Amino acid sequence: MTDDASDIAERKMQFLFALRSKGVTDMRVLTAMEKVDRGPFIRGYFAARAYEDMPLPIACGQTISQPSVVGLMSQALQVTPRDKVLEVGTGSGYQAAILSHLARRVYTVDRHKRLVTEASEIFRDLDLTNITAVTADGSFGLPDQAPFDRILVTAAAEDPPGPLLAQLKIGGIMVLPVGQSDTVQSLIRVTRTETGLDYDELRPVRFVPLVEGLGRDG
Repeated sequence: MTDDASDIAERKMQFLFALRSKGVTDMRVLTAMEKVDRGPFIRGYFAARAYEDMPLPIACGQTISQPSVVGLMSQALQVTPRDKVLEVGTGSGYQAAILSHLARRVYTVDRHKRLVTEASEIFRDLDLTNITAVTADGSFGLPDQAPFDRILVTAAAEDPPGPLLAQLKIGGIMVLPVGQSDTVQSLIRVTRTETGLDYDELRPVRFVPLVEGLGRDG
């Protein structure tokens, strides 16, 4: 093994250890995160920090979430191999790539066309054929593909958006950050039951706000 390969292997091992230490214990999630290299999803100046457990800036004023948060959100979503998942907020595409190893089908939507285009290129390069990436206003979900078994929102709304709740199957789970954008938000899990909605508050987080409409490049 070359020094470079040895260094990368060491960083990946530390990466997985960091995930476990932050509470990511689901073996399916850990395996998916071991398979998906975060490196290709980060371009330019910050590429060297791909294996650090920290959020990093990407194009269009957005961020790629820190891996431990990606892991905890994926774990909270309780995805099964038969599930059809909607992700609102494609960003770099990293979270969708993780979900692609957990679910039957992943639909990911972002208001920034550039982000969707760049993420789609990475999905093709990685041969992730069960992801469909769409440029659209994610606050309205994807009604043409609804209902969904699982919905993951990677931007903060003050309340869970009604159109997304309506696209969740009975028995389905949605995980999202809620709260005003200038304060610490809470990550919550919403489960749709026969009689209504159950809410679980999971942990404090900080995400970019969920914005309606398309980005200027969309």
